[in-house]
Amino acid sequence: MVRDTLDQLGIRYLAVSSGTAEILGDITEQQRKVLGTDLLKFGLELLDDKKTILIETVKNLIIDMIHYSDTVPKINYSEYLSQKMGYDYTYLSNVFSEVKGTTIEQYIIANKIERAKELLLYDELNMSEIADKLHYSSVAHLSNQFKKVTGLTPTYFKQLNQHRRRIELENL
Repeated sequence: MVRDTLDQLGIRYLAVSSGTAEILGDITEQQRKVLGTDLLKFGLELLDDKKTILIETVKNLIIDMIHYSDTVPKINYSEYLSQKMGYDYTYLSNVFSEVKGTTIEQYIIANKIERAKELLLYDELNMSEIADKLHYSSVAHLSNQFKKVTGLTPTYFKQLNQHRRRIELENL
């Protein structure tokens, strides 16, 4: 779909993968406007600011690592991001904070807690397994971060959702 849009607009590109295109040369303002509009139809966004692209790449790496990977890298997140991005972590961290108004660490924690919530709802893993899967040093550490972010303990969160499900089933 991205290739088709670029081809239709006569925009030359070097590569297209995962919704990212490396465009050769400059494009006109009209091409940029039409490209942006067409990409929105597919749920994609035109990013042409280097900092924005850098931040989106960092966010995608974090999301992929936490939500979609069964094996989290053995190195810490800062090293992982630096290696994948080819930038010093301090630079990535400063740009991320400047653009997003939050730190990479806070973004990672928020995603880990979202993943923990999903895993709690699936009810397939116990807290120890969830803590291990998300690379927490202990169940207590995960529980403390969970409560700090959500205001609820993991156990209470799970109970609330079980109660909500029972009510929904009763109302069917």
